[in-house]
Amino acid sequence: MNQNWLILGASSAMARGFARQVAEQGANVFLVGRDMDDLKRNAADCQLRGAGVAEALKFDARKPAGFQAIYDRLALQDGALNVAVFVGSMPDQADIDADTALVDATIMDSFTGPARFLQGFAPLMEARGSGTVVGISSVAGDRGRIGNYVYGSAKAGFATYLSGLRNRLTRAGGHVVTVKPGFVDTAMTWGLPGMFLVASPDAVASDILKAVEKKKNTIYTPFFWRYIMLIITHIPEAIFKKMSI
Repeated sequence: MNQNWLILGASSAMARGFARQVAEQGANVFLVGRDMDDLKRNAADCQLRGAGVAEALKFDARKPAGFQAIYDRLALQDGALNVAVFVGSMPDQADIDADTALVDATIMDSFTGPARFLQGFAPLMEARGSGTVVGISSVAGDRGRIGNYVYGSAKAGFATYLSGLRNRLTRAGGHVVTVKPGFVDTAMTWGLPGMFLVASPDAVASDILKAVEKKKNTIYTPFFWRYIMLIITHIPEAIFKKMSI
């Protein structure tokens, strides 16, 4: 069966790594985002790597009026329709504290915009009786922390949405993989204090593809973040609220 991968937020480092790897498998790749020049360059690279089709499409999580054109384009493709969601924004918490309008922007980029897109894309997948959704959440969503609790709450909401979508699409032959990365070497994390055990985008992309192949439900990447977050989530609240982590 032909594999079509729609990659939202395709200019991010993790998305680039993922796009390259599915292109090398011969999938059709649709790179969507706001920076069309960058997307076109990446599409050309995917074509050279073996993608059957490689196209750049305009997408903005804050402008749902543009979603239908993407649905219509993917509906023309034969085979399984898959989507990987790398969309999100993570302003510094201090900037959000100074400008509360950034709360709405962060939640729209990281949760409600992607969720609204997937809500419209799901019927296409159900009609095919196949397909996979890869949703990028974050370890930041496992517990609210003083340094990024707005971003973390958006990713927590998205993870819960993906859990419900997984229940829905499983009944139609589809699947949803929730991905919770730790620190990854990307533009979003560049220069942030307290970074440790930083993973490469390509390594994360490889973990995601393995999870897709094995139909995993939720993964932490790198794997050891599962145990780090297990410890963090079990710290008593009376102690945790005094910690600066």
